[in-house]
Amino acid sequence: MRPGGVLAVTPNPALDVTYRVPQLVPGRVHRVAEMAVRAGGKGVNVARVLHRLGAPCAVLGLGGGPGGARLAAELEADGLDVRLVDALPDVRRTVVVHGADGVTTSLWEPGPPPHDAAKAERLLLDSVLTGLPDSGAVTVSGSLPVGVDPELPLRVAALCAEHDVPVVLDLDGAPLRAAATAGGAVLMPNEDELAALTGERPDTPADAARLATALLHTGPTAVVVATLGARGIVAVGRAGAVHARLPSPVQGNPTGAGDAACAAVARALARAGSAAALDLRRMAVDAVAVSAASVLRPVAGDLDLAAYRRLTTEIVVEDPCR
Repeated sequence: MRPGGVLAVTPNPALDVTYRVPQLVPGRVHRVAEMAVRAGGKGVNVARVLHRLGAPCAVLGLGGGPGGARLAAELEADGLDVRLVDALPDVRRTVVVHGADGVTTSLWEPGPPPHDAAKAERLLLDSVLTGLPDSGAVTVSGSLPVGVDPELPLRVAALCAEHDVPVVLDLDGAPLRAAATAGGAVLMPNEDELAALTGERPDTPADAARLATALLHTGPTAVVVATLGARGIVAVGRAGAVHARLPSPVQGNPTGAGDAACAAVARALARAGSAAALDLRRMAVDAVAVSAASVLRPVAGDLDLAAYRRLTTEIVVEDPCR
């Protein structure tokens, strides 16, 4: 990774299996029209998108077993900088069934427990520390393997803060609740995750802005970027809030759209140098365009570059508080 790049931390990588069918009907046999198996996990998707955008990046996470070896070999063959810690008996698999009718169903396995959870956590933190001098930003994305301390992402964020490297946290469940206490971080919840943090589900972008503002006022988070699916993104910082969206949603496979948005936010953060220096409007526009361009591709971690450039000019930016 070139200096100033993004270190994409994925503690629980996966082999993503995608099935394409005309329509998923529970209880029936389906003939799969198309199938793909590729390296995945949220942090891997982030790094893939950054790589497609030409931004320097590296994948760092827990690996091991035959699945981990296959995952690392595939990413290296694609030209990515891969830094997996050998700590798991194998990596998990996820199954995404994408119907031609536009309905997508996902089945996510839990990550198998490490051979030694405490050692795995220590090795991951040591690997992050080694990568920080060349990092312009760090992302921590996705779930954790069974048995791993839910505060591990928070500990990664603390390391980043000690070395003045900004961090984006895109998590769920107990790791998300712990990460909300990370000082100076960019927090990226979706609608469900924002509801889990605040106790209220956002029905509108204005709701999302209000709830995100409450998070900023009650904790040390620097910026909240709420991803709202087809309704776009609401970004809230100490200086204000913006809502960026497309005039009409694009159709395709939404799996990985949030990871693509995370990649765009991380790239903007690396360029800005800190969360406080982020241009929220520019960042939100880019994140919506990257996310939408990823929906146009059949698998997570990819994007349509021509569509990305076109969509950037079509984004509508509004004040969500009005």
